[in-house]
Amino acid sequence: MLVCTVLAVLFGSAGTGWPQSAAPTAPPQLGVQQQGPQAPPPNASPAQAVPAAREENPGLINEMGKLFDRLPSILPPLKSPGETIDELNAKARDAAKDAGDALSRLAKPASMVSGRVACPVSPNGAPDCKQAADTLCQGKGYKEGKSLNLDSAEKCSVKVLIPGRQRKPGDCRTDTFVTTALCQ
Repeated sequence: MLVCTVLAVLFGSAGTGWPQSAAPTAPPQLGVQQQGPQAPPPNASPAQAVPAAREENPGLINEMGKLFDRLPSILPPLKSPGETIDELNAKARDAAKDAGDALSRLAKPASMVSGRVACPVSPNGAPDCKQAADTLCQGKGYKEGKSLNLDSAEKCSVKVLIPGRQRKPGDCRTDTFVTTALCQ
């Protein structure tokens, strides 16, 4: 019976109980008063003690969340691995075709042709022998050419042949001819 009495005293009787979560009290102040907002009085209701819910927190985490929400509209859609491989294969095919075309152009042997085509005089007074080499090669069935041998001749008017007449600067001119060209 003594045990029952001790247990009843320790745990209290059925009608009474220990107080449930009493409001915490502020630690005693030792002569120092706190400046700023005052704590609510101990007899205030719990609804008054809870601050009003804040609207939106403009912090870093919140802003990053907004960025991740907008991310699908900012970035282009990702391709599937199959689409990426197909695109790479198409690019490789095009590059191989271009390389083959370049090699076929290089593989055609160049031919050397002979003839005689006058080089036209360009506006600056110099002969344009590239055009004459192209003309010589096109006459032989090729596309273009490069001059290898040139020939020059002085062509004068008949006035120079008159006895006793002095030669003037405009009486003669030098003509240049392409005689050999490398054609492709």
